[in-house]
Amino acid sequence: MQNTASPSIFTLQFWLLSLSSFLFFASFNMLIPELPGYLTTLGGAEYKGFIISLFTLTAGLSRPFSGRLTDRVGRVPVMAFGSIVCFICGFLYPIFTSVMPFLLLRLVHGFSTGFKPTGTAAYIADIVPATRRGEALGIHGMCASLGSALGPALGSYIAQIFSINALFYTSSFVALLSIAILFNMKETLADKKELSTEAFRITSRDVFDPTVFSPALVIFLTYFSYGAVLTLVPDFSDHLGISNHGLYFLVYTLTSLLIRFVAGKVSDRAGRVPVVIVGCCNLIVALVLTAYATTTFIFLGGAVFFGIATGILSPILSAWTADLSDDQNRGRAFATMYISMEAGIGIGAYLSAEIYDNRYENLPLAFLISAALGFAALIYSVVIYYLKKQSKTRVI
Repeated sequence: MQNTASPSIFTLQFWLLSLSSFLFFASFNMLIPELPGYLTTLGGAEYKGFIISLFTLTAGLSRPFSGRLTDRVGRVPVMAFGSIVCFICGFLYPIFTSVMPFLLLRLVHGFSTGFKPTGTAAYIADIVPATRRGEALGIHGMCASLGSALGPALGSYIAQIFSINALFYTSSFVALLSIAILFNMKETLADKKELSTEAFRITSRDVFDPTVFSPALVIFLTYFSYGAVLTLVPDFSDHLGISNHGLYFLVYTLTSLLIRFVAGKVSDRAGRVPVVIVGCCNLIVALVLTAYATTTFIFLGGAVFFGIATGILSPILSAWTADLSDDQNRGRAFATMYISMEAGIGIGAYLSAEIYDNRYENLPLAFLISAALGFAALIYSVVIYYLKKQSKTRVI
């Protein structure tokens, strides 16, 4: 592995990567608030849970391949492929105007997040010092979160002022900008291999790297709630009379921007697990508030705590994964992390939609189940913390 880490994280490569991630996350997130309503107009209201779960299914299934390709072919090609998928899918949504083709396209669209974040995480771990990973991933996460925040709000605005097709084309154009930036990125993988069939031969360790079991488990348990939020918040917004379905997303993501940088720096000094514990506590509060929200104020209060939780958990769990991985298999480690994430999001989206069943009185239960899994993550993290203090070694 080429040692390209600089004492400073503020390099041109880092900022180009952060800008590309901002555009990438804005591209596919701007669609999310409007897709449930759009699927309903196509006659597929009962399939709302598949909007997110199909997307994450493909993302999860592609992770072993993206991890293996990241460690063999290079970080940049893997990132570029993910952005290209977003670009193509944006143009296909207006063409696929019936339920089954739409769901098929959601399945294909999932390849985007199956590839780009894996290459991105490995790239960042390559170019920043290990002692500043939390800080670097926090800053990068701020950029990605800003895209995630502005995307839904902008997407709803475009759909309301212009049309849903204009939204799809805008999403595609933003993904194109993300690709253009990647052409200026210097590859960090020194021992690159030519693309061949061997690169696609997946083993069990490509699917799950046991060295990163702990962060992978916590990610699965906590990101179940993310699937619930993505799926149910648009309908919850309608129930409370909030016309802009992206408002909850905007509030929680902007809140996460304020906490990511601080949380990353604290974890570099105090350790990953103590900060993860704080994140789990905030997640539980967020989900309970959202579950019992009867006013816009309480609803957005839940969004604030959800933003604090995601602002802590996202960069810290990534840094924890990087800490436990080795240079030669860093792509595989991050693939494992993202497989767990996609599994949590996908299962959370599907089961939450099934529990909800288009009946508003079922919304609290769906969020409380997510809170219970967040509590399980909290208990596990506390146990890991005490085991780590006793052993004084890294915990897997």
